[in-house]
Amino acid sequence: MDNLKSQFLLRDDITFLNFGSFGACPKPVFERYQQYQLELEQEPVQFITVNGLQYLKQSREALANYIGCNADDVVYVTNPSYAVNIIAKSFNLAQDDEILTTNLEYGACDRTWNYYCNKVGAKYVRQKIELPIASKEHFIEQFFKGLTPKTKLVFISHLTSSTGLRLPVEEICAIAKEKGLITFVDGAHAPGQLPLNLQTLQADIYTGACHQWMMTPKGSSFLYVKSDYQKLFDPLVISWGYQSAAPSHSQFLDYHQMQGTRDFSAFLCIPNAIAFMQQNNWEAVSQQCKELVQQNAAKFCSLLNATAIAPVTDDFICQLYSTPIKTKQPIDLYKHLFDKYKIEVPVMVHEDKVFLRYSIQAFNSQQDLDKLYNAVKEIMSTTSLIEP
Repeated sequence: MDNLKSQFLLRDDITFLNFGSFGACPKPVFERYQQYQLELEQEPVQFITVNGLQYLKQSREALANYIGCNADDVVYVTNPSYAVNIIAKSFNLAQDDEILTTNLEYGACDRTWNYYCNKVGAKYVRQKIELPIASKEHFIEQFFKGLTPKTKLVFISHLTSSTGLRLPVEEICAIAKEKGLITFVDGAHAPGQLPLNLQTLQADIYTGACHQWMMTPKGSSFLYVKSDYQKLFDPLVISWGYQSAAPSHSQFLDYHQMQGTRDFSAFLCIPNAIAFMQQNNWEAVSQQCKELVQQNAAKFCSLLNATAIAPVTDDFICQLYSTPIKTKQPIDLYKHLFDKYKIEVPVMVHEDKVFLRYSIQAFNSQQDLDKLYNAVKEIMSTTSLIEP
Protein backbone atom coordinates (compact mmCIF):
# COMPACT_ATOMS: atom_id res chain seq x y z
CA MET A 1 0.00 0.00 0.00
CA ASP A 2 3.07 2.28 0.18
CA ASN A 3 2.56 3.56 -3.36
CA LEU A 4 -0.89 4.91 -2.44
CA LYS A 5 0.29 7.21 0.34
CA SER A 6 1.39 9.83 -2.19
CA GLN A 7 -2.17 9.91 -3.55
CA PHE A 8 -3.51 11.65 -0.45
CA LEU A 9 -3.23 15.26 0.69
CA LEU A 10 -2.81 14.49 4.39
CA ARG A 11 0.04 16.22 6.22
CA ASP A 12 3.31 14.29 6.32
CA ASP A 13 3.98 15.25 9.94
CA ILE A 14 0.76 13.66 11.23
CA THR A 15 0.24 9.96 11.88
CA PHE A 16 -3.37 9.81 10.71
CA LEU A 17 -5.27 6.97 12.38
CA ASN A 18 -8.70 8.60 12.28
CA PHE A 19 -10.04 7.95 8.80
CA GLY A 20 -13.28 6.86 10.44
CA SER A 21 -14.30 10.39 11.42
CA PHE A 22 -14.29 12.36 8.17
CA GLY A 23 -12.34 10.36 5.62
CA ALA A 24 -9.77 11.95 3.31
CA CYS A 25 -9.86 12.68 -0.40
CA PRO A 26 -7.30 11.29 -2.91
CA LYS A 27 -5.64 13.88 -5.12
CA PRO A 28 -7.35 12.97 -8.43
CA VAL A 29 -10.79 13.06 -6.80
CA PHE A 30 -10.07 16.38 -5.07
CA GLU A 31 -8.78 17.85 -8.33
CA ARG A 32 -12.03 16.88 -10.08
CA TYR A 33 -13.94 18.47 -7.19
CA GLN A 34 -12.15 21.76 -7.73
CA GLN A 35 -12.84 21.57 -11.46
CA TYR A 36 -16.56 21.25 -10.77
CA GLN A 37 -16.41 24.21 -8.39
CA LEU A 38 -14.59 26.28 -11.01
CA GLU A 39 -17.22 25.39 -13.61
CA LEU A 40 -19.89 26.46 -11.15
CA GLU A 41 -18.29 29.86 -10.66
CA GLN A 42 -17.60 30.40 -14.35
CA GLU A 43 -21.26 29.94 -15.32
CA PRO A 44 -23.40 29.39 -12.19
CA VAL A 45 -26.79 29.55 -13.91
CA GLN A 46 -26.01 26.84 -16.43
CA PHE A 47 -24.28 24.70 -13.83
CA ILE A 48 -27.09 24.80 -11.25
CA THR A 49 -30.03 24.56 -13.66
CA VAL A 50 -28.73 22.50 -16.59
CA ASN A 51 -25.28 20.91 -16.57
CA GLY A 52 -25.19 20.15 -12.86
CA LEU A 53 -28.51 18.30 -13.02
CA GLN A 54 -27.12 16.03 -15.73
CA TYR A 55 -23.97 15.51 -13.67
CA LEU A 56 -26.15 14.59 -10.68
CA LYS A 57 -28.01 12.00 -12.73
CA GLN A 58 -24.75 10.45 -13.92
CA SER A 59 -23.42 10.42 -10.37
CA ARG A 60 -26.54 8.77 -8.96
CA GLU A 61 -26.37 6.10 -11.64
CA ALA A 62 -22.73 5.35 -10.82
CA LEU A 63 -23.49 5.21 -7.10
CA ALA A 64 -26.54 3.01 -7.60
CA ASN A 65 -24.48 0.55 -9.61
CA TYR A 66 -21.84 0.54 -6.86
CA ILE A 67 -24.27 -0.08 -3.97
CA GLY A 68 -26.70 -2.35 -5.81
CA CYS A 69 -29.95 -0.42 -6.17
CA ASN A 70 -32.07 1.46 -8.67
CA ALA A 71 -30.79 4.98 -9.35
CA ASP A 72 -34.30 6.40 -8.82
CA ASP A 73 -34.35 5.05 -5.27
CA VAL A 74 -31.39 7.07 -4.00
CA VAL A 75 -30.94 10.81 -3.36
CA TYR A 76 -27.95 12.77 -2.15
CA VAL A 77 -27.73 14.37 1.29
CA THR A 78 -24.84 16.10 3.03
CA ASN A 79 -24.41 13.48 5.77
CA PRO A 80 -26.20 10.48 7.30
CA SER A 81 -27.53 12.59 10.20
CA TYR A 82 -29.40 14.70 7.62
CA ALA A 83 -30.89 11.51 6.18
CA VAL A 84 -31.98 10.28 9.61
CA ASN A 85 -33.71 13.62 10.18
CA ILE A 86 -35.66 13.22 6.91
CA ILE A 87 -36.95 9.83 7.97
CA ALA A 88 -37.58 10.57 11.65
CA LYS A 89 -39.46 13.81 10.96
CA SER A 90 -41.95 12.22 8.54
CA PHE A 91 -42.21 8.73 10.02
CA ASN A 92 -45.80 8.22 11.14
CA LEU A 93 -45.24 7.76 14.86
CA ALA A 94 -48.12 7.72 17.31
CA GLN A 95 -48.19 7.77 21.09
CA ASP A 96 -46.67 4.60 22.61
CA ASP A 97 -45.15 3.44 19.31
CA GLU A 98 -41.58 2.17 19.61
CA ILE A 99 -38.41 2.41 17.55
CA LEU A 100 -36.07 -0.49 18.31
CA THR A 101 -32.33 0.22 18.21
CA THR A 102 -29.19 -0.59 20.20
CA ASN A 103 -27.27 1.32 22.84
CA LEU A 104 -24.30 1.44 20.43
CA GLU A 105 -25.68 3.95 17.93
CA TYR A 106 -24.27 7.30 16.84
CA GLY A 107 -25.13 10.11 19.25
CA ALA A 108 -26.58 12.52 16.67
CA CYS A 109 -28.98 9.81 15.48
CA ASP A 110 -30.02 9.00 19.04
CA ARG A 111 -30.81 12.67 19.59
CA THR A 112 -32.83 12.88 16.38
CA TRP A 113 -35.03 9.91 17.19
CA ASN A 114 -35.47 11.03 20.81
CA TYR A 115 -36.59 14.46 19.62
CA TYR A 116 -39.30 13.19 17.30
CA CYS A 117 -40.39 10.38 19.63
CA ASN A 118 -40.77 12.85 22.50
CA LYS A 119 -42.97 15.11 20.37
CA VAL A 120 -45.68 12.45 20.08
CA GLY A 121 -45.09 10.31 23.17
CA ALA A 122 -43.42 7.46 21.30
CA LYS A 123 -40.44 5.54 22.69
CA TYR A 124 -36.92 5.16 21.36
CA VAL A 125 -35.81 1.78 22.73
CA ARG A 126 -32.02 1.60 23.03
CA GLN A 127 -31.75 -2.13 23.62
CA LYS A 128 -28.68 -2.82 25.73
CA ILE A 129 -26.02 -4.92 24.08
CA GLU A 130 -23.71 -6.44 26.66
CA LEU A 131 -20.03 -6.31 25.82
CA PRO A 132 -18.12 -8.38 24.96
CA ILE A 133 -20.29 -9.89 22.23
CA ALA A 134 -19.67 -13.62 21.91
CA SER A 135 -21.10 -14.22 18.41
CA LYS A 136 -23.58 -13.01 15.83
CA GLU A 137 -26.20 -15.22 17.41
CA HIS A 138 -25.45 -13.70 20.81
CA PHE A 139 -25.93 -10.20 19.41
CA ILE A 140 -29.18 -11.05 17.60
CA GLU A 141 -30.61 -12.71 20.71
CA GLN A 142 -29.80 -9.65 22.84
CA PHE A 143 -31.17 -7.23 20.25
CA PHE A 144 -34.56 -8.80 19.72
CA LYS A 145 -35.22 -8.95 23.45
CA GLY A 146 -36.25 -5.34 22.91
CA LEU A 147 -38.97 -6.24 20.39
CA THR A 148 -42.58 -5.69 21.49
CA PRO A 149 -45.96 -5.52 19.70
CA LYS A 150 -45.50 -1.72 19.73
CA THR A 151 -42.30 -1.81 17.64
CA LYS A 152 -42.82 0.02 14.34
CA LEU A 153 -39.29 0.30 12.98
CA VAL A 154 -35.82 -1.17 13.48
CA PHE A 155 -32.96 1.32 13.32
CA ILE A 156 -29.42 -0.08 13.44
CA SER A 157 -25.87 0.73 12.37
CA HIS A 158 -24.04 -1.34 9.78
CA LEU A 159 -20.77 -0.42 11.49
CA THR A 160 -20.87 1.56 14.72
CA SER A 161 -18.88 4.74 15.25
CA SER A 162 -17.54 4.51 18.80
CA THR A 163 -17.07 0.74 19.06
CA GLY A 164 -16.08 0.24 15.41
CA LEU A 165 -18.09 -2.99 15.31
CA ARG A 166 -19.68 -4.46 12.24
CA LEU A 167 -23.18 -5.54 13.26
CA PRO A 168 -25.12 -8.46 11.69
CA VAL A 169 -27.54 -6.23 9.80
CA GLU A 170 -28.13 -8.85 7.09
CA GLU A 171 -29.62 -11.21 9.66
CA ILE A 172 -31.43 -8.39 11.50
CA CYS A 173 -33.08 -7.16 8.28
CA ALA A 174 -34.18 -10.70 7.32
CA ILE A 175 -35.74 -11.34 10.73
CA ALA A 176 -37.41 -7.93 10.80
CA LYS A 177 -38.87 -8.55 7.33
CA GLU A 178 -40.37 -11.83 8.53
CA LYS A 179 -41.99 -9.90 11.40
CA GLY A 180 -43.39 -7.21 9.12
CA LEU A 181 -41.14 -4.43 10.48
CA ILE A 182 -39.64 -1.56 8.51
CA THR A 183 -35.84 -1.51 8.70
CA PHE A 184 -33.56 1.52 8.55
CA VAL A 185 -29.80 0.90 8.46
CA ASP A 186 -27.30 3.64 9.30
CA GLY A 187 -24.45 2.65 7.01
CA ALA A 188 -22.28 5.73 7.50
CA HIS A 189 -19.08 3.65 7.59
CA ALA A 190 -20.03 0.87 5.17
CA PRO A 191 -19.63 2.09 1.54
CA GLY A 192 -16.00 1.67 0.55
CA GLN A 193 -15.23 -0.47 3.60
CA LEU A 194 -17.71 -3.30 3.00
CA PRO A 195 -19.20 -4.81 -0.16
CA LEU A 196 -22.72 -3.36 -0.30
CA ASN A 197 -25.71 -4.64 -2.25
CA LEU A 198 -28.95 -3.03 -1.16
CA GLN A 199 -31.05 -5.42 -3.23
CA THR A 200 -29.83 -8.44 -1.28
CA LEU A 201 -29.57 -6.65 2.07
CA GLN A 202 -33.35 -6.07 2.12
CA ALA A 203 -33.16 -2.89 4.21
CA ASP A 204 -36.18 -0.68 3.50
CA ILE A 205 -34.19 2.48 4.19
CA TYR A 206 -30.42 2.92 4.14
CA THR A 207 -28.10 5.88 4.51
CA GLY A 208 -24.37 5.90 3.88
CA ALA A 209 -21.53 8.39 3.76
CA CYS A 210 -19.48 8.69 0.59
CA HIS A 211 -17.02 11.15 2.16
CA GLN A 212 -15.68 8.55 4.59
CA TRP A 213 -14.45 5.24 3.21
CA MET A 214 -15.42 6.05 -0.40
CA MET A 215 -13.10 9.07 -0.12
CA THR A 216 -15.24 11.73 -1.80
CA PRO A 217 -15.10 15.42 -0.76
CA LYS A 218 -16.77 16.25 2.54
CA GLY A 219 -20.54 16.64 2.60
CA SER A 220 -21.54 13.84 0.22
CA SER A 221 -23.80 11.07 1.45
CA PHE A 222 -26.91 9.30 0.24
CA LEU A 223 -30.34 8.19 1.33
CA TYR A 224 -31.91 5.07 -0.18
CA VAL A 225 -35.61 4.44 0.30
CA LYS A 226 -37.44 1.44 -1.11
CA SER A 227 -39.94 2.65 -3.72
CA ASP A 228 -42.92 1.43 -1.67
CA TYR A 229 -42.11 3.94 1.08
CA GLN A 230 -40.79 6.98 -0.79
CA LYS A 231 -44.00 9.01 -0.70
CA LEU A 232 -44.08 8.78 3.10
CA PHE A 233 -41.09 11.07 3.53
CA ASP A 234 -41.13 14.81 3.04
CA PRO A 235 -37.94 16.79 2.39
CA LEU A 236 -36.53 18.78 5.29
CA VAL A 237 -36.62 21.86 3.03
CA ILE A 238 -39.59 22.50 0.76
CA SER A 239 -38.20 23.98 -2.44
CA TRP A 240 -38.54 23.93 -6.24
CA GLY A 241 -39.20 20.21 -6.40
CA TYR A 242 -42.62 20.64 -4.78
CA GLN A 243 -45.27 21.44 -7.42
CA SER A 244 -42.38 21.62 -9.87
CA ALA A 245 -42.88 23.52 -13.12
CA ALA A 246 -41.03 20.68 -14.83
CA PRO A 247 -41.61 17.56 -12.73
CA SER A 248 -39.52 14.49 -13.42
CA HIS A 249 -40.77 10.93 -13.37
CA SER A 250 -40.02 10.75 -9.61
CA GLN A 251 -41.52 12.80 -6.80
CA PHE A 252 -38.83 11.35 -4.52
CA LEU A 253 -36.07 12.85 -6.64
CA ASP A 254 -37.87 16.16 -7.17
CA TYR A 255 -38.64 16.71 -3.50
CA HIS A 256 -35.26 15.78 -2.11
CA GLN A 257 -32.78 16.74 -4.80
CA MET A 258 -34.05 20.11 -6.06
CA GLN A 259 -32.96 22.40 -3.24
CA GLY A 260 -32.10 25.65 -5.01
CA THR A 261 -28.77 27.44 -4.64
CA ARG A 262 -26.06 25.27 -3.16
CA ASP A 263 -22.71 23.86 -4.18
CA PHE A 264 -23.35 20.18 -4.86
CA SER A 265 -19.93 19.58 -6.43
CA ALA A 266 -19.05 17.01 -3.76
CA PHE A 267 -21.93 14.79 -4.91
CA LEU A 268 -20.63 14.84 -8.46
CA CYS A 269 -17.25 13.34 -7.55
CA ILE A 270 -18.65 9.95 -6.57
CA PRO A 271 -17.99 8.39 -10.02
CA ASN A 272 -14.39 9.62 -9.76
CA ALA A 273 -13.98 8.06 -6.33
CA ILE A 274 -15.40 4.77 -7.61
CA ALA A 275 -13.01 4.90 -10.58
CA PHE A 276 -10.08 5.58 -8.24
CA MET A 277 -10.96 2.50 -6.19
CA GLN A 278 -11.34 0.35 -9.30
CA GLN A 279 -8.02 1.52 -10.73
CA ASN A 280 -6.25 0.66 -7.47
CA ASN A 281 -7.84 -2.74 -6.81
CA TRP A 282 -9.57 -1.44 -3.69
CA GLU A 283 -10.97 -4.80 -2.65
CA ALA A 284 -7.40 -6.02 -2.13
CA VAL A 285 -6.37 -2.72 -0.47
CA SER A 286 -9.29 -2.91 1.95
CA GLN A 287 -8.44 -6.52 2.75
CA GLN A 288 -4.85 -5.57 3.60
CA CYS A 289 -6.12 -2.77 5.84
CA LYS A 290 -8.48 -5.14 7.61
CA GLU A 291 -5.69 -7.64 8.19
CA LEU A 292 -3.50 -4.92 9.68
CA VAL A 293 -6.32 -3.85 11.99
CA GLN A 294 -6.96 -7.38 13.19
CA GLN A 295 -3.30 -8.33 13.58
CA ASN A 296 -2.74 -5.49 16.07
CA ALA A 297 -5.94 -5.87 18.10
CA ALA A 298 -4.62 -8.28 20.74
CA LYS A 299 -1.47 -6.19 21.19
CA PHE A 300 -3.45 -3.09 22.13
CA CYS A 301 -5.84 -5.02 24.36
CA SER A 302 -2.86 -6.49 26.22
CA LEU A 303 -1.18 -3.10 26.63
CA LEU A 304 -4.35 -1.52 28.01
CA ASN A 305 -5.30 -4.57 30.11
CA ALA A 306 -8.58 -4.70 28.20
CA THR A 307 -10.90 -7.42 26.96
CA ALA A 308 -11.81 -7.38 23.27
CA ILE A 309 -15.43 -6.25 22.90
CA ALA A 310 -16.12 -8.83 20.16
CA PRO A 311 -14.29 -11.65 18.40
CA VAL A 312 -11.52 -10.28 16.17
CA THR A 313 -12.94 -11.82 13.02
CA ASP A 314 -14.46 -10.55 9.78
CA ASP A 315 -17.91 -10.89 11.34
CA PHE A 316 -17.22 -7.92 13.61
CA ILE A 317 -13.95 -6.19 12.69
CA CYS A 318 -13.14 -4.42 9.43
CA GLN A 319 -10.98 -1.28 9.14
CA LEU A 320 -11.84 0.14 12.57
CA TYR A 321 -10.83 -1.16 15.96
CA SER A 322 -11.85 0.14 19.38
CA THR A 323 -9.99 -0.94 22.50
CA PRO A 324 -11.48 -0.13 25.91
CA ILE A 325 -9.22 2.32 27.73
CA LYS A 326 -9.33 3.45 31.34
CA THR A 327 -9.17 7.21 31.51
CA LYS A 328 -11.07 9.97 33.27
CA GLN A 329 -9.57 12.55 30.91
CA PRO A 330 -10.47 11.45 27.37
CA ILE A 331 -10.27 14.95 25.87
CA ASP A 332 -6.91 15.64 27.49
CA LEU A 333 -5.62 12.26 26.33
CA TYR A 334 -6.71 12.94 22.76
CA LYS A 335 -5.02 16.35 22.81
CA HIS A 336 -1.86 14.93 24.34
CA LEU A 337 -1.58 12.28 21.65
CA PHE A 338 -1.96 14.95 18.99
CA ASP A 339 0.09 17.76 20.52
CA LYS A 340 3.08 15.75 21.72
CA TYR A 341 3.14 12.76 19.38
CA LYS A 342 1.36 14.18 16.29
CA ILE A 343 -1.00 11.21 16.24
CA GLU A 344 -4.56 11.84 15.09
CA VAL A 345 -6.58 9.14 16.82
CA PRO A 346 -9.91 9.53 18.65
CA VAL A 347 -10.58 8.71 22.27
CA MET A 348 -14.27 7.88 22.09
CA VAL A 349 -16.67 8.24 25.01
CA HIS A 350 -19.78 6.08 24.80
CA GLU A 351 -22.07 5.88 27.83
CA ASP A 352 -19.87 4.74 30.72
CA LYS A 353 -17.08 3.41 28.49
CA VAL A 354 -14.13 4.99 26.71
CA PHE A 355 -12.48 3.55 23.61
CA LEU A 356 -9.22 4.21 21.81
CA ARG A 357 -10.27 3.74 18.18
CA TYR A 358 -7.75 3.41 15.39
CA SER A 359 -8.74 3.13 11.74
CA ILE A 360 -6.57 1.94 8.89
CA GLN A 361 -6.67 3.16 5.29
CA ALA A 362 -4.42 2.66 2.26
CA PHE A 363 -1.78 5.14 3.42
CA ASN A 364 -1.29 3.53 6.85
CA SER A 365 1.38 1.00 7.84
CA GLN A 366 2.50 -1.12 10.75
CA GLN A 367 4.88 1.72 11.67
CA ASP A 368 1.86 3.98 12.28
CA LEU A 369 0.36 1.52 14.74
CA ASP A 370 3.75 0.96 16.37
CA LYS A 371 4.03 4.70 16.91
CA LEU A 372 0.61 4.75 18.58
CA TYR A 373 1.48 1.72 20.70
CA ASN A 374 4.75 3.26 21.90
CA ALA A 375 3.08 6.59 22.62
CA VAL A 376 0.36 4.96 24.71
CA LYS A 377 2.95 2.89 26.55
CA GLU A 378 4.98 6.01 27.37
CA ILE A 379 1.89 7.93 28.48
CA MET A 380 0.98 5.08 30.83
CA SER A 381 4.41 5.19 32.47
CA THR A 382 4.87 8.95 32.63
CA THR A 383 1.41 10.51 33.17
CA SER A 384 -1.89 9.86 34.93
CA LEU A 385 -3.92 10.23 31.73
CA ILE A 386 -4.38 6.46 31.43
CA GLU A 387 -5.22 4.39 34.46
CA PRO A 388 -3.62 0.97 34.95
